[in-house]
Amino acid sequence: MRQTYILPLAVLVALGACNEFPELDESVDSAARDAVYPDLVPIETITAGVAETQIKPETEEDLEERVDRLKARAKRLKRGSVVDKATQRRMESGIEPVSE
Repeated sequence: MRQTYILPLAVLVALGACNEFPELDESVDSAARDAVYPDLVPIETITAGVAETQIKPETEEDLEERVDRLKARAKRLKRGSVVDKATQRRMESGIEPVSE
């Protein structure tokens, strides 16, 4: 049973080995290549200025209120046209189809 898997596996490995490896040296510009490595610093130094928690208990309420306002705005936009009638007529009459 194991011998039946050996041949297909060998074929896959051989096909993978035939692929050319891309030239990565040419894709990096000289400024990046010549740049110095950044200093390694403790994670505490990086996260020192970040607030402990950004999601607060009132965040859910704020988002629900915003969703309600956006839904109400969408309903108002659906009820009436965003573009007034005169502008709409001008827009419709100003474009003529291109004849081929």
